[in-house]
Amino acid sequence: MDEDLEISSAAQFKALGHPLRHRLLFALGQESATTSQLAVTLGTGKGNIAHHLGVLREAGMVEVTETRQVRGGTEQYYRRTAHRFSFTGEGARENNTIALQAVAADLQTADDPLLNIRNVRLTQAQAEELAAQLDKITTTLKDAGPGEARHGVVVAVYRPEQT
Repeated sequence: MDEDLEISSAAQFKALGHPLRHRLLFALGQESATTSQLAVTLGTGKGNIAHHLGVLREAGMVEVTETRQVRGGTEQYYRRTAHRFSFTGEGARENNTIALQAVAADLQTADDPLLNIRNVRLTQAQAEELAAQLDKITTTLKDAGPGEARHGVVVAVYRPEQT
């Protein structure tokens, strides 16, 4: 798996145009999974999962890593093609909205989530330093391994529109 994948083309952003596809990428963040496993994890049908995995596969964001024969059929294991995706270009801003919809869906079923939203006055230098520190924390976290629970982490530093 590559460390980073830059998402910048219209086709890639179109592939991310549904919150479930973001949730699939979240779920595949550390380990491979089958369509059936993902359907259980995300609480939706296998056909729905298969469709959205196909869209992500076409866009180069997921890949089949293993196939196994089971009860007369073939089971495919999917994984992300990169540990981290970076979003640049014209579709990046719209992608933020869809990604946050995916996070909101996960928060609805999360056990005791921490959500802290705050506005604070900062200089530009302070905002840049805060963003850099938070980015460092999230990008250097080490995965505890497949036996541990998956946790979502959302980090944002932004300047709201002045009204």
